[in-house]
Amino acid sequence: MDQTPLARAQDAFARRVEPALALAEEAGQVAEACHAMAERFHGGGRLVVFGSGEAATDAQHIAVEFVHPVIVGKRALPAFSLTNDVATITGITAVAGAEEVFAHQLRHLAVPGDMALGVSATGNCADVLRALETARALGLLTLALVGGDGGAIRESGVADHVLAARSHDPRVVKETHVTMYHVLWELVHVFFEQPGVLAPRVVT
Repeated sequence: MDQTPLARAQDAFARRVEPALALAEEAGQVAEACHAMAERFHGGGRLVVFGSGEAATDAQHIAVEFVHPVIVGKRALPAFSLTNDVATITGITAVAGAEEVFAHQLRHLAVPGDMALGVSATGNCADVLRALETARALGLLTLALVGGDGGAIRESGVADHVLAARSHDPRVVKETHVTMYHVLWELVHVFFEQPGVLAPRVVT
């Protein structure tokens, strides 16, 4: 039997709300990820972000959130996206293949105290997975924003922290990822603003 318009609307709303509720259930894991990020930033580390397709714009959005906070009085923190330079991306792809597009950049731009954050709506993006593997080998803190069950990225265990939008609808994953990275940004600053939480060093 076909659903009524009201029932269809209720189902659509539930599909969008459930991943956010699941994220709330993982508050402890989110807090641990943010504390680890705050410690790296506090030690002078940088956040390196990457993702393919629509996730490339998420990577750029995340980087600018940290570098140029829209809330007055919040500390600017060093971050950059590997998706911005078309010449570099197409050059690496032509010579080394698409899977190496982020990994190659990490090998030449990142240092062990940095953080690598990969964004993949499915958790199966080969270039994001390869980059996280490279980042782990280089000694970076590795984080992943994924969708569904986390796919190959979660299964590989290559990310120190995996935050998943529990949906296979790419629109819902996108919406949930936006919420996720705003929460990451905010909680990192919460750790900076609490006396005694981080070691007595000053980042300028």
